Amino acid sequence: MHDHAHHHHDVPRRKLLFVILLNLIITIAEVVGGLLSGSLALLSDAIHNLSDTMAMVISYLAMLISRKPRNERKTYGYNRAQTLAAFINASFLLLISAYLIYESIIRFLHPEPIKSGLMIVVAAIGLASNFLSVVLLHSHSKASLNLRSSYLHLLGDTVSSVGVIAGGIAIHLWHVYWLDPLVTVLIALYILRETWQILRESIDVFMQSAPDIDFDDLQTSLEALEGVRNIHHVHIWMYDEHSTCLEAHVEVDDMMLSETTAIRLRIEKILHDQYHIEHATLQMENGSKCEKELIVSTEHE
Repeated sequence: MHDHAHHHHDVPRRKLLFVILLNLIITIAEVVGGLLSGSLALLSDAIHNLSDTMAMVISYLAMLISRKPRNERKTYGYNRAQTLAAFINASFLLLISAYLIYESIIRFLHPEPIKSGLMIVVAAIGLASNFLSVVLLHSHSKASLNLRSSYLHLLGDTVSSVGVIAGGIAIHLWHVYWLDPLVTVLIALYILRETWQILRESIDVFMQSAPDIDFDDLQTSLEALEGVRNIHHVHIWMYDEHSTCLEAHVEVDDMMLSETTAIRLRIEKILHDQYHIEHATLQMENGSKCEKELIVSTEHE
């Protein structure tokens, strides 16, 4: 069973390594093609591919780091290495997008002739490579925020290549050279849109934000249990994109400490089944004089 689990995790890593090598080759081809053809859209696609290759290297290293066992300094383990990789990748994409938009404005003001035939051929090769990469990683794209960031990088590349080919055909037929920077801007805007969600989710993890949980509903569900007077001082946070923790004070009716075990187990089951909270730390109380707010401000803690 143990060996099977390791094999299962090795599959996306092997695919990711193959995609890294494939994208590195395509990036070199697009840089050469962009310089020879004079196409800014092709060069922008190459830069995007290069950023994706770097992003996937970071993702690959993060996957290796995340497998390290927990220790006394990292009691939660190294899973957040993948979240950190996703954040770095998304931040880098934001900078790339800003640069592409800047270069597009310059090209709008100073248009240059473009060898559309070479532009189309190189972009078509890039499209085939990117499409293959997307197919390889699609089934694993929901496994982690880290893999999803790499997958979205590749999906963005695929859309970019389609745009470059369409622009190249239009330039070849009608000599509308302004389409080249226009396609570049559209690519950059698409990258920005896809990047924002990953950036926001990774920041949520680092800021120990709670997932989408109805606190009022949670309070009602728990306080409806027999023996529970109220629940207060609740903290809910994500320690990675898949795992949620909770700590709370639970005031119970007058009873022996040993009698609270059954209540605690019922609470943990509700938290797990209804709210997908995997780890709960509950402080059982009786007659406590502390503040009873569900979420208490810092100065009261």
